[in-house]
Amino acid sequence: MKIVPDTSIIIDQKLSKLIEENFENAEVLIPEAVQSEIENHANKRKDIGYNGIDELKKLRNLADDGLISLKYVGRRPQLDEVSLARGGEIDAMIRDVARKYNATLITSDRLQSQIAEAQGIDTYFYQKEAPQIVKTELEKYFLDDVSSIHLRENTVPMAKRGKPGQIELIELDYVPLRYNDLDRITNELLAQTQLRQDAFIEIEKKGVKVIQFGSLRVTIAKRPFADGFEITAIKPVNRLDLIDYDVSEKLLKRLSDDAKGILVAGSPGAGKSTFAQALAEYYHYDLEKIVKTMENPRDLNLDDNITQYAPLEGSMEDTADILLLVRPDFTLFDEVRKTRDFEIYSDMRLAGVGMIGIVHATRAIDAIQRFLGRLELGVIPSVIDTTIYIEDGEIRSVYSIELTVKVPTGMIEADLARPVIEIKDLETEELLYEIYTYGEQTIVMNVNKPKDSKEDKSSVDKIVTRVIRNEIYRIVPNVAVEISLLSNNRALVEIDPEYAGTIIGKNGKTIEKIEERAGISIEVQDLEVKEIEDKKIIPVSISGNYISLNFIKEDIGASYDIIVEGEYLFTATVGKKANIRLKRSIEMGEIIIKAMKKDEPVYARLRNDDQY
Repeated sequence: MKIVPDTSIIIDQKLSKLIEENFENAEVLIPEAVQSEIENHANKRKDIGYNGIDELKKLRNLADDGLISLKYVGRRPQLDEVSLARGGEIDAMIRDVARKYNATLITSDRLQSQIAEAQGIDTYFYQKEAPQIVKTELEKYFLDDVSSIHLRENTVPMAKRGKPGQIELIELDYVPLRYNDLDRITNELLAQTQLRQDAFIEIEKKGVKVIQFGSLRVTIAKRPFADGFEITAIKPVNRLDLIDYDVSEKLLKRLSDDAKGILVAGSPGAGKSTFAQALAEYYHYDLEKIVKTMENPRDLNLDDNITQYAPLEGSMEDTADILLLVRPDFTLFDEVRKTRDFEIYSDMRLAGVGMIGIVHATRAIDAIQRFLGRLELGVIPSVIDTTIYIEDGEIRSVYSIELTVKVPTGMIEADLARPVIEIKDLETEELLYEIYTYGEQTIVMNVNKPKDSKEDKSSVDKIVTRVIRNEIYRIVPNVAVEISLLSNNRALVEIDPEYAGTIIGKNGKTIEKIEERAGISIEVQDLEVKEIEDKKIIPVSISGNYISLNFIKEDIGASYDIIVEGEYLFTATVGKKANIRLKRSIEMGEIIIKAMKKDEPVYARLRNDDQY
């Protein structure tokens, strides 16, 4: 008897069993198209491809044992035919082989069976046993307070349990898992995914699968993506309502009336998603708003009344286009991470959609700072008006964001007024931060930071000093200069007398341009030549292509003028290894080497002002 198996019966691994039961001594003709399709699946690292290869090996063993004769027949399909496999091209080639050899076609694909019978081909349809929905081995690991399971080959199974802020890592068994154990768990999970309405494959790429399995988000990683076989499953432990949080009347009123651009920020595992879910359901049920989500992957544990959207054909931008047609009142974006995500969040907010964005941040201000550089400064308050910071499952702080025009804190000149983003504590209305531009810099100023010591010198002072220094170095590179702020609107520049005229310029035009860029008036004086007592000799060593000026640990972070043979050479900051390194090949390096050959010492003089 001649039989021709199709791809379905091979990848289901049922043909070898059928032969042993019903088709001993059969002549098995395997179309090259079947082998090609299985090989294609395996090249894409799909499990069905490897299953098919294992079944072909079993058939070869049966042939070697004399139970069947095995032959590969037909032609190998072209690349375009393989790409059209879903359209039925490969199935048609397999039916042609069965017809040509007057053989029985064996398949577990009902559609293939029906078409073959319609074409008059003798067909054996293998009816698969109806699979049952069962509790998987992976699900059995989850106890009531377990939030995540971590399985990896050659290690014991681990789990995290407890609530946010009270998480502990425990061992579930003392026996390490083998590769075959993880493979069994994976195959069972994939089989059940096909049966369950609440399960689907979210992401499938080379070496990784992400499956949403009920409330579980399961990530399966293999080589080459990971260095070993690994399964990670995460389950939301708590499902809370907004009333379960310590929400003040002031915050409730803001959420109800004013908040349209909300950021929910916190570190990983802090409870951001749990709070965002509660907030989304509050908007839907209490405020009667239409709420949708944008997620990748879709793992939020939300009520069925809230539709959860994934990236459309891999693009969150296309999902946003659809949402603008759907017109929800609020959209929950989980999570805002890449630059394009920030742009999509902003586009939807500016289009009038209320937005709730989940953002990873270790401080509330960091969540806002992640928008800097991605959006124009003046647009940010139109996109974000409220930031809620979550830590250990609780609301730690709530910031309001507003745009105003004022003189930034720490400045006094009226002509320094500019657009300033004010970030206030929602409950106390205390001003905490200001964000504004100064020259070409964007400043995030902590207005409550103490400034009564040299170490606590304000960010504005540092920026002003840096702007002045950069402008001077642009005109006269590496000139000896010291800068000090006399007041909030006046600075003193002490410079090498040889270059003072260059910095002032004809009729004072050069210094006026520097003043304009720095936003402060500048007085220029000659730099006094300091005595040798103000300097110290620095040990010098040479290693390979580099020269190292060696300081002591107490000098780390300090700025020094380097002086050779009585001449100022350059200014640098002592690094973390208590040294200043420079290449031998540059001009300054050659000068130092020449001085060393003449036994001339290298001096360092501490600067009077901060370098940065």
